[in-house]
Amino acid sequence: MQKNNQDILILGIESSCDETAASVVKNGREVLSNVVFSQIDIHKLYGGVVPEIASRNHIQVVDEVVKLALDEAGVTLSDINAIAVTYGAGLVGALLVGVSFAKGLAQASGLPLIAVNHIEGHICANYITYPDLQPPYMCLLTSGGHTAVVKVEDFDKYTVLASTVDDAVGEAFDKVARVLKLPYPGGPHVDKLAKTGSPNYKFHSVVISNGNFSYSGLKTAVINTVHNAVQKGETINPADIACSFNHCAIDGLIDTLKLHTQKSGLNTVAVAGGVGANSYLRERMKEFELDGIRVCLPQLNLCGDNAAMIASRGYFMYLNGEFGDLSLNACPTLKLRGEKPHS
Repeated sequence: MQKNNQDILILGIESSCDETAASVVKNGREVLSNVVFSQIDIHKLYGGVVPEIASRNHIQVVDEVVKLALDEAGVTLSDINAIAVTYGAGLVGALLVGVSFAKGLAQASGLPLIAVNHIEGHICANYITYPDLQPPYMCLLTSGGHTAVVKVEDFDKYTVLASTVDDAVGEAFDKVARVLKLPYPGGPHVDKLAKTGSPNYKFHSVVISNGNFSYSGLKTAVINTVHNAVQKGETINPADIACSFNHCAIDGLIDTLKLHTQKSGLNTVAVAGGVGANSYLRERMKEFELDGIRVCLPQLNLCGDNAAMIASRGYFMYLNGEFGDLSLNACPTLKLRGEKPHS
């Protein structure tokens, strides 16, 4: 099934939340096109993503986004080896738009269909930024819906060593941004404000007794700090609160990653997910280099949701012959392989 002198071209489609994205990636590592239609300006009016509105906008633009990705890559469907699409995790209506479009395109073109786990896609963003990266390595997963320390044992084998028992780190950033009256999406605005403040507020660690993470308590502590000050007529320093939250949210992740990296004996660590763009997290990751450990940080435009990471994941699944069929459906609660539910 290989084309183009043995090169494998995967068309990736991503619509799990509020970005409609399509990308063509060669051999899992080289991005030929990466088109992202963002709905930020639309959802900013509501302070967060409105699922029904997100789905409607995906429907309106998905066809054009895919055409643009093919055009920018300078290829046609006849050059593509397979179509990879996110089928979970995410918003069910948004996922269904991408899945339905990919199924129709696969049926019309006769191309294989590959069902990609969005979380695994985030990890694969590292293979694009670092074409020489090979498992095994440690990965810090930091997205809006998932937070975990993962041992990437192979391209399709993961061991989750620590994960959140409630909110994900990205979700906590958005909720804290809302209480600080910062625009959507909250994460980048909290990060920017935090740079102007000091960590003068003391919040408890997000690492709980069993070594996993809990962000619900941190989020509540920030909300209570702000509300109590308002009720008492006291002045708060939003920059200091943002900085204190930022440090607390990130420090527990880095410290836990260090602990598991030392135990593993591995000499490479990577970051995946939207919070991977956080400047304080990136600064703290440099500490690993002092111990002779290689640090992999995806380029900023690959930290958030995009289709290049989906196409990259699709490539490795293509090599394994992991193909889906037209019975494929959205799975909004999909977990990473190897992740077990908390008791």
